Amino acid sequence: MDFKECGYSLANRKPMRKKSVHPFQSTDKDMKKDAHTEDLTTNLPNLSNAYASDLLPSKDGKDLTKCFLLQVVNILLHYIEKTFDVKSKILDFHHPHQLLEGLDGFDLELSDHPEPLEQLLVDCTDTLKYGVKTGHPRYFNQLSSGLDVIGLAGEWLTATANTNMFTYEIAPVFTVMETVLLKKMCDIIGWGEIEADGIFSPGGSISNLCGILVARYKKYPEIKTKGMTSLPCIILFVSEQGHYSVKKAAAILGIGTDHVIEVKCDERGRMIPAELEKNILQAKRKGQTPFCVAATAGSTVFGAFDPLHDIADICQVHRLWMHVDAAWGGGLLLSRNHSYKLSGIERADSVTWNPHKLMGVPLQCSAVLVREKGLLAACNQMRAGYLFQPDKLYDVDFDTGDKAIQCGRHVDSFKLWLMWKAKGTYGFEAQIDRYMELAKYLYKVLKKKDNFKLVFDAEPEFTNVCFWYFPPRLKHIPKGFERDQELHKIAPKIKAQMIEEGTALISYQPCGDRVNFFRMVFSNPATRQADVDYLLDEIQRLGKDL
Repeated sequence: MDFKECGYSLANRKPMRKKSVHPFQSTDKDMKKDAHTEDLTTNLPNLSNAYASDLLPSKDGKDLTKCFLLQVVNILLHYIEKTFDVKSKILDFHHPHQLLEGLDGFDLELSDHPEPLEQLLVDCTDTLKYGVKTGHPRYFNQLSSGLDVIGLAGEWLTATANTNMFTYEIAPVFTVMETVLLKKMCDIIGWGEIEADGIFSPGGSISNLCGILVARYKKYPEIKTKGMTSLPCIILFVSEQGHYSVKKAAAILGIGTDHVIEVKCDERGRMIPAELEKNILQAKRKGQTPFCVAATAGSTVFGAFDPLHDIADICQVHRLWMHVDAAWGGGLLLSRNHSYKLSGIERADSVTWNPHKLMGVPLQCSAVLVREKGLLAACNQMRAGYLFQPDKLYDVDFDTGDKAIQCGRHVDSFKLWLMWKAKGTYGFEAQIDRYMELAKYLYKVLKKKDNFKLVFDAEPEFTNVCFWYFPPRLKHIPKGFERDQELHKIAPKIKAQMIEEGTALISYQPCGDRVNFFRMVFSNPATRQADVDYLLDEIQRLGKDL
Protein backbone atom coordinates (compact mmCIF):
# COMPACT_ATOMS: atom_id res chain seq x y z
CA MET A 1 0.00 0.00 0.00
CA ASP A 2 1.45 3.39 -0.98
CA PHE A 3 0.16 6.96 -0.38
CA LYS A 4 -2.43 6.69 -3.16
CA GLU A 5 -3.66 3.31 -2.04
CA CYS A 6 -4.26 4.64 1.45
CA GLY A 7 -7.12 6.75 0.11
CA TYR A 8 -7.17 9.34 2.88
CA SER A 9 -8.15 12.89 1.96
CA LEU A 10 -9.31 15.55 4.37
CA ALA A 11 -10.80 17.41 1.43
CA ASN A 12 -13.38 14.69 0.93
CA ARG A 13 -14.00 13.51 4.48
CA LYS A 14 -16.33 14.73 7.16
CA PRO A 15 -14.66 17.78 8.73
CA MET A 16 -13.27 17.51 12.24
CA ARG A 17 -13.12 20.46 14.64
CA LYS A 18 -10.43 21.95 12.36
CA LYS A 19 -11.18 24.54 9.69
CA SER A 20 -7.73 25.64 8.64
CA VAL A 21 -5.93 24.39 5.54
CA HIS A 22 -4.37 20.96 5.74
CA PRO A 23 -1.13 20.35 3.81
CA PHE A 24 -2.93 17.91 1.53
CA GLN A 25 -5.26 20.74 0.49
CA SER A 26 -2.65 23.38 -0.15
CA THR A 27 -3.08 23.72 -3.94
CA ASP A 28 -5.68 23.07 -6.64
CA LYS A 29 -3.34 20.42 -8.00
CA ASP A 30 -3.32 18.70 -4.62
CA MET A 31 -7.12 18.90 -4.44
CA LYS A 32 -7.45 17.21 -7.83
CA LYS A 33 -4.97 14.57 -6.79
CA ASP A 34 -6.90 13.88 -3.61
CA ALA A 35 -10.19 13.66 -5.50
CA HIS A 36 -8.66 11.21 -7.98
CA THR A 37 -7.25 9.14 -5.13
CA GLU A 38 -10.65 9.09 -3.43
CA ASP A 39 -12.34 7.78 -6.58
CA LEU A 40 -9.85 4.93 -6.82
CA THR A 41 -10.02 3.91 -3.18
CA THR A 42 -13.60 4.19 -1.98
CA ASN A 43 -13.39 0.81 -0.25
CA LEU A 44 -10.25 1.60 1.77
CA PRO A 45 -10.14 2.78 5.42
CA ASN A 46 -12.12 5.83 6.48
CA LEU A 47 -9.95 7.46 9.13
CA SER A 48 -12.77 9.69 10.37
CA ASN A 49 -14.42 6.59 11.82
CA ALA A 50 -11.23 4.79 12.89
CA TYR A 51 -9.50 4.96 16.26
CA ALA A 52 -6.16 4.02 17.82
CA SER A 53 -7.71 0.84 19.14
CA ASP A 54 -8.23 -0.25 15.51
CA LEU A 55 -4.50 -0.12 14.74
CA LEU A 56 -2.01 -2.95 15.28
CA PRO A 57 -1.93 -5.04 17.38
CA SER A 58 -5.66 -5.15 16.63
CA LYS A 59 -6.47 -8.34 14.71
CA ASP A 60 -7.42 -6.59 11.45
CA GLY A 61 -5.30 -3.48 11.97
CA LYS A 62 -2.53 -4.06 9.43
CA ASP A 63 -3.93 -2.04 6.51
CA LEU A 64 -5.27 0.71 8.72
CA THR A 65 -1.92 1.01 10.52
CA LYS A 66 -0.12 1.29 7.21
CA CYS A 67 -2.59 3.87 5.97
CA PHE A 68 -2.28 5.97 9.13
CA LEU A 69 1.50 5.89 9.27
CA LEU A 70 1.82 6.73 5.57
CA GLN A 71 -0.25 9.84 6.22
CA VAL A 72 1.96 10.76 9.16
CA VAL A 73 4.98 10.42 6.87
CA ASN A 74 3.20 12.60 4.30
CA ILE A 75 2.71 15.31 6.93
CA LEU A 76 6.38 15.08 7.89
CA LEU A 77 7.59 15.23 4.29
CA HIS A 78 5.49 18.33 3.69
CA TYR A 79 7.00 19.92 6.80
CA ILE A 80 10.55 18.99 5.77
CA GLU A 81 10.04 20.57 2.34
CA LYS A 82 8.76 23.76 3.99
CA THR A 83 11.67 23.73 6.44
CA PHE A 84 14.24 23.97 3.65
CA ASP A 85 12.26 26.59 1.68
CA VAL A 86 13.78 29.99 2.46
CA LYS A 87 10.52 31.65 1.38
CA SER A 88 8.57 29.89 4.13
CA LYS A 89 8.17 31.40 7.58
CA ILE A 90 10.30 30.05 10.41
CA LEU A 91 7.32 30.19 12.74
CA ASP A 92 3.71 31.24 12.97
CA PHE A 93 3.95 32.95 16.35
CA HIS A 94 1.18 32.93 18.92
CA HIS A 95 1.30 33.79 22.62
CA PRO A 96 0.99 31.00 25.23
CA HIS A 97 -2.52 32.07 26.23
CA GLN A 98 -3.65 31.76 22.59
CA LEU A 99 -2.39 28.19 22.37
CA LEU A 100 -4.05 27.37 25.68
CA GLU A 101 -7.34 28.86 24.54
CA GLY A 102 -7.20 27.03 21.19
CA LEU A 103 -6.44 28.15 17.64
CA ASP A 104 -8.79 27.42 14.75
CA GLY A 105 -9.95 24.30 16.53
CA PHE A 106 -6.46 23.22 17.60
CA ASP A 107 -7.41 22.20 21.12
CA LEU A 108 -4.70 21.20 23.62
CA GLU A 109 -7.18 20.01 26.24
CA LEU A 110 -7.28 16.27 26.88
CA SER A 111 -10.55 14.36 26.61
CA ASP A 112 -11.81 11.32 28.50
CA HIS A 113 -12.93 9.82 25.20
CA PRO A 114 -10.83 8.81 22.16
CA GLU A 115 -10.72 10.96 19.06
CA PRO A 116 -10.60 9.52 15.51
CA LEU A 117 -7.38 9.03 13.60
CA GLU A 118 -8.33 11.75 11.14
CA GLN A 119 -8.38 14.26 13.98
CA LEU A 120 -5.00 13.03 15.21
CA LEU A 121 -3.55 13.73 11.76
CA VAL A 122 -4.96 17.25 11.88
CA ASP A 123 -3.44 17.69 15.34
CA CYS A 124 -0.07 16.47 14.07
CA THR A 125 -0.24 19.03 11.25
CA ASP A 126 -1.14 21.85 13.63
CA THR A 127 1.57 20.90 16.11
CA LEU A 128 4.16 21.42 13.39
CA LYS A 129 2.37 24.49 12.00
CA TYR A 130 2.61 26.42 15.26
CA GLY A 131 6.13 25.26 16.13
CA VAL A 132 9.53 26.57 15.05
CA LYS A 133 11.34 25.25 11.96
CA THR A 134 14.75 24.80 13.55
CA GLY A 135 16.13 23.41 10.29
CA HIS A 136 15.22 26.56 8.33
CA PRO A 137 18.27 28.16 6.65
CA ARG A 138 17.62 31.41 8.55
CA TYR A 139 17.31 29.87 12.00
CA PHE A 140 20.36 31.04 13.98
CA ASN A 141 18.84 31.13 17.45
CA GLN A 142 20.57 28.24 19.22
CA LEU A 143 23.81 26.26 19.11
CA SER A 144 21.82 23.25 17.92
CA SER A 145 20.08 23.87 14.61
CA GLY A 146 19.52 22.31 11.22
CA LEU A 147 17.73 19.16 10.13
CA ASP A 148 19.85 16.25 8.95
CA VAL A 149 17.75 13.78 6.97
CA ILE A 150 19.97 10.80 7.82
CA GLY A 151 19.84 11.72 11.49
CA LEU A 152 16.08 12.04 11.22
CA ALA A 153 15.88 8.53 9.76
CA GLY A 154 17.99 7.33 12.66
CA GLU A 155 15.62 8.92 15.16
CA TRP A 156 12.62 7.31 13.46
CA LEU A 157 14.26 3.89 13.65
CA THR A 158 15.20 4.47 17.28
CA ALA A 159 11.61 5.35 18.18
CA THR A 160 10.35 2.27 16.33
CA ALA A 161 12.76 -0.01 18.21
CA ASN A 162 11.65 1.68 21.47
CA THR A 163 14.19 -0.01 23.70
CA ASN A 164 16.24 0.97 26.72
CA MET A 165 20.01 1.31 26.80
CA PHE A 166 20.65 -0.22 30.21
CA THR A 167 21.52 -3.77 29.07
CA TYR A 168 22.84 -5.63 26.04
CA GLU A 169 20.02 -8.06 26.68
CA ILE A 170 17.39 -5.69 25.29
CA ALA A 171 19.56 -3.38 23.14
CA PRO A 172 22.27 -5.63 21.68
CA VAL A 173 23.08 -3.64 18.55
CA PHE A 174 22.66 -0.21 20.13
CA THR A 175 24.93 -0.92 23.13
CA VAL A 176 27.73 -2.16 20.86
CA MET A 177 27.26 0.85 18.56
CA GLU A 178 27.57 3.13 21.58
CA THR A 179 30.82 1.40 22.57
CA VAL A 180 32.20 1.89 19.06
CA LEU A 181 31.23 5.58 19.03
CA LEU A 182 32.67 6.27 22.47
CA LYS A 183 35.96 4.64 21.46
CA LYS A 184 36.05 6.75 18.30
CA MET A 185 35.40 9.97 20.23
CA CYS A 186 38.04 9.10 22.85
CA ASP A 187 40.56 8.42 20.08
CA ILE A 188 39.79 11.80 18.50
CA ILE A 189 40.33 13.53 21.85
CA GLY A 190 43.76 11.91 22.01
CA TRP A 191 43.16 9.05 24.41
CA GLY A 192 43.84 6.33 21.86
CA GLU A 193 46.72 4.83 23.83
CA ILE A 194 44.70 4.36 27.02
CA GLU A 195 41.54 2.44 27.83
CA ALA A 196 39.12 5.31 28.40
CA ASP A 197 35.39 5.19 29.10
CA GLY A 198 32.18 7.13 28.54
CA ILE A 199 28.42 7.11 28.32
CA PHE A 200 25.77 8.97 26.32
CA SER A 201 23.60 11.16 28.52
CA PRO A 202 20.53 13.40 28.09
CA GLY A 203 22.26 16.67 27.21
CA GLY A 204 25.41 18.62 28.01
CA SER A 205 24.19 19.72 31.44
CA ILE A 206 23.90 16.11 32.58
CA SER A 207 27.25 15.27 30.97
CA ASN A 208 28.86 18.12 32.91
CA LEU A 209 27.15 16.94 36.09
CA CYS A 210 28.51 13.42 35.49
CA GLY A 211 32.03 14.75 34.95
CA ILE A 212 31.93 16.70 38.22
CA LEU A 213 30.33 13.75 40.03
CA VAL A 214 33.16 11.44 38.96
CA ALA A 215 35.76 14.10 39.83
CA ARG A 216 34.43 14.26 43.39
CA TYR A 217 34.24 10.45 43.66
CA LYS A 218 37.85 10.07 42.48
CA LYS A 219 39.11 12.29 45.29
CA TYR A 220 36.57 11.20 47.90
CA PRO A 221 35.17 7.71 47.16
CA GLU A 222 33.55 7.69 50.60
CA ILE A 223 31.03 10.26 49.32
CA LYS A 224 29.03 7.40 47.80
CA THR A 225 28.21 5.85 51.16
CA LYS A 226 28.84 8.57 53.75
CA GLY A 227 27.51 11.63 51.94
CA MET A 228 28.70 15.24 52.05
CA THR A 229 29.10 15.27 55.85
CA SER A 230 32.23 13.15 55.41
CA LEU A 231 33.90 15.75 53.18
CA PRO A 232 35.75 19.00 53.83
CA CYS A 233 34.58 22.23 52.16
CA ILE A 234 35.32 21.39 48.50
CA ILE A 235 35.73 24.03 45.80
CA LEU A 236 35.04 23.90 42.07
CA PHE A 237 36.45 26.40 39.54
CA VAL A 238 34.94 27.51 36.23
CA SER A 239 35.46 30.54 34.00
CA GLU A 240 33.06 33.46 34.33
CA GLN A 241 32.01 32.64 30.75
CA GLY A 242 31.43 28.96 31.56
CA HIS A 243 28.03 27.31 31.12
CA TYR A 244 25.52 27.75 33.92
CA SER A 245 25.15 23.97 34.16
CA VAL A 246 28.39 23.82 36.17
CA LYS A 247 26.86 25.88 38.98
CA LYS A 248 23.64 23.91 38.67
CA ALA A 249 25.61 20.67 39.04
CA ALA A 250 27.19 22.05 42.20
CA ALA A 251 23.71 22.81 43.57
CA ILE A 252 22.39 19.33 42.69
CA LEU A 253 25.44 17.51 44.09
CA GLY A 254 25.30 19.33 47.41
CA ILE A 255 28.54 21.21 46.81
CA GLY A 256 26.68 24.53 46.79
CA THR A 257 26.86 27.39 44.33
CA ASP A 258 28.81 29.46 46.87
CA HIS A 259 31.62 26.94 46.47
CA VAL A 260 31.88 27.50 42.72
CA ILE A 261 34.57 30.10 42.01
CA GLU A 262 34.11 31.94 38.70
CA VAL A 263 37.55 32.73 37.32
CA LYS A 264 38.11 35.99 35.44
CA CYS A 265 38.48 35.91 31.66
CA ASP A 266 40.43 37.97 29.18
CA GLU A 267 38.82 40.36 26.68
CA ARG A 268 37.84 37.45 24.39
CA GLY A 269 36.17 35.40 27.14
CA ARG A 270 39.02 32.93 27.82
CA MET A 271 39.92 31.90 31.36
CA ILE A 272 43.07 33.65 32.61
CA PRO A 273 45.43 30.98 34.01
CA ALA A 274 47.07 33.39 36.46
CA GLU A 275 43.64 34.20 37.90
CA LEU A 276 42.90 30.48 38.27
CA GLU A 277 46.17 29.96 40.13
CA LYS A 278 45.38 32.93 42.37
CA ASN A 279 41.88 31.66 43.14
CA ILE A 280 43.18 28.16 44.01
CA LEU A 281 45.75 29.56 46.44
CA GLN A 282 43.15 31.86 48.03
CA ALA A 283 40.79 28.92 48.59
CA LYS A 284 43.57 26.89 50.20
CA ARG A 285 44.46 29.77 52.54
CA LYS A 286 40.82 29.83 53.67
CA GLY A 287 41.05 26.16 54.61
CA GLN A 288 38.95 25.09 51.64
CA THR A 289 39.79 22.10 49.42
CA PRO A 290 39.89 22.65 45.64
CA PHE A 291 39.06 19.44 43.75
CA CYS A 292 38.09 20.28 40.14
CA VAL A 293 38.52 22.84 37.37
CA ALA A 294 35.85 22.94 34.65
CA ALA A 295 37.45 24.48 31.56
CA THR A 296 35.43 25.53 28.52
CA ALA A 297 36.12 24.66 24.88
CA GLY A 298 33.68 26.84 22.97
CA SER A 299 31.75 29.13 25.31
CA THR A 300 28.05 29.66 24.69
CA VAL A 301 28.08 33.39 23.97
CA PHE A 302 31.54 34.28 22.66
CA GLY A 303 32.67 30.85 21.40
CA ALA A 304 35.86 31.17 23.45
CA PHE A 305 38.37 28.40 24.09
CA ASP A 306 40.12 28.36 27.44
CA PRO A 307 43.93 27.77 27.29
CA LEU A 308 43.75 24.07 28.07
CA HIS A 309 47.49 23.34 28.31
CA ASP A 310 47.99 26.13 30.86
CA ILE A 311 44.99 24.95 32.86
CA ALA A 312 46.22 21.35 32.71
CA ASP A 313 49.62 22.46 34.07
CA ILE A 314 47.92 24.15 37.03
CA CYS A 315 45.69 21.13 37.67
CA GLN A 316 48.75 18.89 37.62
CA VAL A 317 50.60 21.02 40.17
CA HIS A 318 47.62 21.19 42.55
CA ARG A 319 46.42 17.63 41.81
CA LEU A 320 42.99 18.76 40.62
CA TRP A 321 40.61 17.00 38.27
CA MET A 322 40.36 18.75 34.90
CA HIS A 323 36.96 18.58 33.21
CA VAL A 324 36.53 20.18 29.78
CA ASP A 325 33.07 21.33 28.73
CA ALA A 326 33.40 20.90 24.97
CA ALA A 327 29.65 20.53 24.47
CA TRP A 328 29.73 23.26 21.81
CA GLY A 329 33.34 23.14 20.62
CA GLY A 330 33.99 19.39 20.64
CA GLY A 331 33.01 19.00 17.01
CA LEU A 332 35.94 21.22 16.03
CA LEU A 333 38.21 18.25 16.84
CA LEU A 334 37.05 16.78 13.51
CA SER A 335 38.57 19.68 11.55
CA ARG A 336 42.25 19.46 10.69
CA ASN A 337 42.20 23.23 10.11
CA HIS A 338 40.75 24.17 13.48
CA SER A 339 41.31 21.33 15.98
CA TYR A 340 44.39 23.11 17.36
CA LYS A 341 42.04 25.40 19.26
CA LEU A 342 41.35 22.48 21.61
CA SER A 343 45.03 21.62 22.05
CA GLY A 344 45.46 20.26 25.56
CA ILE A 345 42.08 18.52 25.73
CA GLU A 346 43.97 15.22 25.63
CA ARG A 347 45.23 16.06 29.13
CA ALA A 348 41.71 16.35 30.55
CA ASP A 349 40.33 13.79 33.01
CA SER A 350 36.81 14.10 31.59
CA VAL A 351 35.16 15.78 28.61
CA THR A 352 31.62 16.75 27.64
CA TRP A 353 30.92 16.60 23.89
CA ASN A 354 27.52 17.27 22.29
CA PRO A 355 27.22 15.93 18.72
CA HIS A 356 23.76 17.53 18.60
CA LYS A 357 25.43 20.93 18.34
CA LEU A 358 28.23 21.49 15.82
CA MET A 359 27.90 18.03 14.23
CA GLY A 360 24.19 18.56 13.57
CA VAL A 361 22.85 15.32 15.07
CA PRO A 362 19.14 15.61 15.96
CA LEU A 363 18.46 16.41 19.59
CA GLN A 364 19.48 15.00 21.90
CA CYS A 365 22.96 13.52 21.63
CA SER A 366 25.61 14.16 24.28
CA ALA A 367 28.46 12.15 25.73
CA VAL A 368 30.59 12.38 28.85
CA LEU A 369 34.01 10.84 28.27
CA VAL A 370 36.31 9.81 31.12
CA ARG A 371 40.03 9.12 30.81
CA GLU A 372 40.14 6.45 33.54
CA LYS A 373 38.13 3.32 32.75
CA GLY A 374 36.04 1.98 35.60
CA LEU A 375 35.40 5.27 37.39
CA LEU A 376 31.93 5.81 35.91
CA ALA A 377 30.83 2.37 37.05
CA ALA A 378 32.46 2.61 40.47
CA CYS A 379 30.84 5.99 41.07
CA ASN A 380 27.33 5.16 39.87
CA GLN A 381 26.69 1.42 39.93
CA MET A 382 24.12 -0.04 42.30
CA ARG A 383 24.08 -3.60 40.87
CA ALA A 384 20.30 -3.95 40.73
CA GLY A 385 19.73 -7.70 40.75
CA TYR A 386 16.77 -7.55 38.39
CA LEU A 387 18.83 -5.86 35.65
CA PHE A 388 22.55 -6.42 36.10
CA GLN A 389 22.85 -10.12 36.87
CA PRO A 390 26.51 -11.24 36.64
CA ASP A 391 25.70 -14.76 35.38
CA LYS A 392 24.15 -13.92 31.98
CA LEU A 393 25.07 -15.89 28.87
CA TYR A 394 26.96 -12.96 27.26
CA ASP A 395 29.77 -10.56 28.20
CA VAL A 396 28.09 -8.37 30.84
CA ASP A 397 30.63 -5.60 30.28
CA PHE A 398 28.15 -4.52 27.60
CA ASP A 399 25.47 -3.98 30.26
CA THR A 400 26.53 -0.34 30.48
CA GLY A 401 23.45 1.10 32.17
CA ASP A 402 24.93 1.03 35.67
CA LYS A 403 27.53 3.59 34.58
CA ALA A 404 24.80 6.20 34.08
CA ILE A 405 23.07 8.24 36.77
CA GLN A 406 19.64 7.28 35.40
CA CYS A 407 18.08 3.87 34.85
CA GLY A 408 15.95 4.42 31.75
CA ARG A 409 18.18 5.72 28.96
CA HIS A 410 17.13 6.72 25.46
CA VAL A 411 19.04 5.41 22.44
CA ASP A 412 20.94 8.54 21.39
CA SER A 413 23.81 6.74 19.69
CA PHE A 414 22.20 5.24 16.58
CA LYS A 415 21.44 8.49 14.75
CA LEU A 416 25.06 9.65 15.31
CA TRP A 417 26.39 6.28 14.13
CA LEU A 418 24.21 6.41 11.01
CA MET A 419 25.27 9.98 10.21
CA TRP A 420 28.94 9.05 10.68
CA LYS A 421 28.44 6.19 8.22
CA ALA A 422 26.74 8.57 5.77
CA LYS A 423 29.25 11.44 5.99
CA GLY A 424 32.45 9.88 7.20
CA THR A 425 34.77 11.91 9.41
CA TYR A 426 35.77 13.99 6.40
CA GLY A 427 32.14 14.84 5.70
CA PHE A 428 31.74 16.25 9.21
CA GLU A 429 35.01 18.12 8.73
CA ALA A 430 33.82 19.76 5.49
CA GLN A 431 30.53 20.76 7.13
CA ILE A 432 32.28 22.31 10.14
CA ASP A 433 34.88 24.10 8.03
CA ARG A 434 32.06 25.68 6.02
CA TYR A 435 30.52 27.03 9.24
CA MET A 436 33.85 28.63 10.08
CA GLU A 437 34.01 30.21 6.62
CA LEU A 438 30.49 31.60 7.07
CA ALA A 439 31.52 33.13 10.40
CA LYS A 440 34.53 34.77 8.74
CA TYR A 441 32.29 36.02 5.92
CA LEU A 442 29.87 37.62 8.39
CA TYR A 443 32.76 39.22 10.28
CA LYS A 444 34.14 40.78 7.08
CA VAL A 445 30.72 42.08 6.00
CA LEU A 446 30.06 43.63 9.41
CA LYS A 447 33.46 45.34 9.40
CA LYS A 448 32.37 47.30 6.32
CA LYS A 449 28.97 48.42 7.64
CA ASP A 450 28.71 51.74 9.47
CA ASN A 451 25.55 50.89 11.40
CA PHE A 452 26.89 47.62 12.81
CA LYS A 453 29.62 47.24 15.41
CA LEU A 454 31.43 44.05 16.34
CA VAL A 455 31.77 43.15 20.01
CA PHE A 456 35.30 41.90 19.23
CA ASP A 457 37.25 43.70 16.53
CA ALA A 458 39.12 40.54 15.52
CA GLU A 459 38.37 37.48 13.42
CA PRO A 460 36.03 35.05 15.19
CA GLU A 461 37.66 32.17 17.04
CA PHE A 462 34.64 29.95 16.45
CA THR A 463 31.30 30.24 14.61
CA ASN A 464 30.00 32.75 17.18
CA VAL A 465 29.91 36.34 15.87
CA CYS A 466 28.63 39.00 18.27
CA PHE A 467 27.57 42.49 17.20
CA TRP A 468 25.35 45.51 17.82
CA TYR A 469 23.06 47.25 15.37
CA PHE A 470 22.86 51.07 15.68
CA PRO A 471 19.70 52.71 14.31
CA PRO A 472 20.43 56.08 12.63
CA ARG A 473 19.14 58.12 15.59
CA LEU A 474 21.70 56.60 17.98
CA LYS A 475 24.59 57.82 15.86
CA HIS A 476 23.90 61.36 17.06
CA ILE A 477 24.04 60.41 20.76
CA PRO A 478 27.53 60.62 22.26
CA LYS A 479 29.02 57.38 23.54
CA GLY A 480 28.15 56.89 27.19
CA PHE A 481 25.46 55.82 29.65
CA GLU A 482 22.52 57.41 27.78
CA ARG A 483 23.43 55.76 24.47
CA ASP A 484 24.01 52.40 26.15
CA GLN A 485 20.58 52.56 27.77
CA GLU A 486 18.97 53.15 24.39
CA LEU A 487 21.13 50.59 22.60
CA HIS A 488 20.18 47.98 25.21
CA LYS A 489 16.55 48.14 23.97
CA ILE A 490 17.31 47.70 20.26
CA ALA A 491 18.11 44.01 19.95
CA PRO A 492 15.03 42.86 21.95
CA LYS A 493 12.74 45.06 19.84
CA ILE A 494 14.17 43.78 16.55
CA LYS A 495 13.99 40.17 17.79
CA ALA A 496 10.34 40.67 18.82
CA GLN A 497 9.45 41.88 15.32
CA MET A 498 11.36 38.97 13.76
CA ILE A 499 9.39 36.51 15.86
CA GLU A 500 6.06 38.11 14.99
CA GLU A 501 6.86 38.15 11.26
CA GLY A 502 8.61 34.76 11.30
CA THR A 503 11.36 35.88 8.92
CA ALA A 504 14.48 34.85 10.87
CA LEU A 505 15.61 33.99 14.38
CA ILE A 506 18.80 35.12 16.09
CA SER A 507 19.73 35.28 19.76
CA TYR A 508 20.70 38.32 21.84
CA GLN A 509 21.96 38.88 25.38
CA PRO A 510 23.89 41.29 27.57
CA CYS A 511 27.22 40.15 29.00
CA GLY A 512 29.06 41.84 31.84
CA ASP A 513 29.12 45.58 31.19
CA ARG A 514 28.10 45.08 27.55
CA VAL A 515 24.48 45.95 26.78
CA ASN A 516 22.30 43.63 24.66
CA PHE A 517 24.00 42.47 21.48
CA PHE A 518 23.15 39.93 18.80
CA ARG A 519 24.91 36.55 18.90
CA MET A 520 25.11 34.82 15.54
CA VAL A 521 26.11 31.15 15.48
CA PHE A 522 26.59 28.82 12.53
CA SER A 523 25.65 25.16 12.96
CA ASN A 524 22.96 24.79 10.30
CA PRO A 525 23.96 22.90 7.11
CA ALA A 526 21.21 24.66 5.12
CA THR A 527 22.59 28.18 5.73
CA ARG A 528 24.29 29.98 2.84
CA GLN A 529 25.94 33.40 2.43
CA ALA A 530 22.69 34.71 0.95
CA ASP A 531 20.95 33.88 4.24
CA VAL A 532 23.57 35.84 6.16
CA ASP A 533 23.04 38.83 3.86
CA TYR A 534 19.28 38.50 4.28
CA LEU A 535 19.58 38.52 8.07
CA LEU A 536 21.58 41.76 8.11
CA ASP A 537 19.14 43.38 5.69
CA GLU A 538 16.26 42.23 7.88
CA ILE A 539 17.85 43.68 11.02
CA GLN A 540 18.24 47.02 9.24
CA ARG A 541 14.69 46.93 7.88
CA LEU A 542 13.19 46.23 11.29
CA GLY A 543 15.52 48.50 13.23
CA LYS A 544 16.09 51.59 11.12
CA ASP A 545 13.24 53.57 12.69
CA LEU A 546 13.77 52.45 16.30
